[in-house]
Amino acid sequence: MALAVLLVGTLLPPLDFFIVNVTLPVIQADLHATSSVAQLVISVYAAAYAVTLILGARLGDLYGRKRVFIAGMMGFGAASAMCGFATSAGMLVAGRLLQGITAAVMAPQSLASIHAIFPAHEKARALSMYGATFGLASVAGQLLGGVLVSSNLLGLGWRAVFLINLPIIVFAVPAAFAWVRESRSEKRARLDVAGTLLLAAGLLAAVVPLIEGRERQWPWWCVGVLTLSAPLLVAFWKYEERRERNNRMPLVVPSLLVAPGLRRSLAATFFFYSIAPFFLVFAVYQQAGLGREPLAAGLAILPLGIGFLLGPICSPTLARRLASSTAAFGMALEVAGMLVAAALAWSDAPAWLPVPLFLIGIGQGIALPALVRLNVDQVDARWAGLAAGLVNATLQISAAVSTAVIGGLFFSLASDGDGAGDVKAAFSIASLAIGGGLALAAVLSRKKLTAS
Repeated sequence: MALAVLLVGTLLPPLDFFIVNVTLPVIQADLHATSSVAQLVISVYAAAYAVTLILGARLGDLYGRKRVFIAGMMGFGAASAMCGFATSAGMLVAGRLLQGITAAVMAPQSLASIHAIFPAHEKARALSMYGATFGLASVAGQLLGGVLVSSNLLGLGWRAVFLINLPIIVFAVPAAFAWVRESRSEKRARLDVAGTLLLAAGLLAAVVPLIEGRERQWPWWCVGVLTLSAPLLVAFWKYEERRERNNRMPLVVPSLLVAPGLRRSLAATFFFYSIAPFFLVFAVYQQAGLGREPLAAGLAILPLGIGFLLGPICSPTLARRLASSTAAFGMALEVAGMLVAAALAWSDAPAWLPVPLFLIGIGQGIALPALVRLNVDQVDARWAGLAAGLVNATLQISAAVSTAVIGGLFFSLASDGDGAGDVKAAFSIASLAIGGGLALAAVLSRKKLTAS
């Protein structure tokens, strides 16, 4: 029962990112918002979530993961209500900002609690269910958004995509009080406020331009802010090192990242999520390349979703046979799926696409829980929250970077007004680029990882 409650905290943050995509035109028309403000409904959530994840994780370590999980979930419910009852575009954007921050407080506690409170013989199965839940949220979000808007549930229209969170949270919060066991770092310390501000500034300077740059044709301020991210992050790292040397608890413990195992597994995690832009380019390929309606394009991704649900079921059995190579095996399946999808699109044979989509999904479902465990197993249980925050933050930053790079490549090859043939070719090349990132992640994850 504790695991079921924790998985609610895993489900809601990615679900609320993907569920809004298909409802954006309806929201824009209803609230009379400009296209740039409508885009903020998505980008402000993604930026707030990515920037706040490590802070959210450390709050759990310091003040208790159960306590912070419940507080984050209640805040997420309040933010969802604010979005659902928004009377203007500005109010909706503010609600999405609050949603992103509270999601980042809630989400890391799920993974950290699994690592801290489950015994070793149950952890593999729990992480497999974590991977399946993450995958379910990513694939089902867009379909659920379309269904809720088209069915006009209780006459709510687009507001239902936010308000549907409320009954879930009403049940989950009392269940968390009843069944989730408290855990925290044994070493208590005050929060590193200066480090938090430096990290937030550095990540904002990196993530916001990557999210907004392509949409806004890379204005000067995007380039300028992006160049500030490196010196800000270097200053943050130097400050954290100095704080650790002085025996003052830093936000991120530099000595943990000295361990080559954790550095390699985080690098593998970064390249692993180069698949993030696939959902975007696949949707464009289905509609602009194959001429399908939005609902048909959404249904076309289902083989990937089915594979993503089945993959984590296979993961514990494979882990017993393949051990640390499980993640690499899953990513090899994804690479094979990307190569086949690229070939089918290039040769204009879309009827066979469900086969590579299933391969991609089952590979992702096998690799994700195995890769998460490679990361969290590098650290002691007292740092479980920090490890969870690092994993989630790496995934989110990778999503921003890969969407900017591979999404930018796709749209440069298939700009507005290009014919279906150009879109098909662009999808093939983007799929090959994603396959390259996954292949690099597989190589990195095969390295022998030793506990720190």
